[in-house]
Amino acid sequence: MKKIEAIIKPFKLDEVKDGLAAIGIKGLTVSEIKGFGRQKGHTELYRGAEYEIDFLPKIKVEVAVSDENFEQVLHVIQDKAKTGKIGDGKIFVYELNKVLRIRTGEVDENAL
Repeated sequence: MKKIEAIIKPFKLDEVKDGLAAIGIKGLTVSEIKGFGRQKGHTELYRGAEYEIDFLPKIKVEVAVSDENFEQVLHVIQDKAKTGKIGDGKIFVYELNKVLRIRTGEVDENAL
């Protein structure tokens, strides 16, 4: 089992969510976050004064998947989140040792 954590642009969330639903992913976690990568933020002009915006708004999507679905989920997230411009985001993959559904006590694959 794997946990996939994707940092994406906010306006791409619906496309990613719909793409994951289309391949049968039933649950995910979404967080509004701020950060920067290589683009290092940007400068904005407000009432004649320049402001440095260091942290840009991003969305973090987290999903736990079985090893069989792992590559397909990666492909969908990458395909749906890509704009081809700087700041598209990153995908991180973690190995899951154990998953437990609190309500039923189901474990591992059954808990996904």
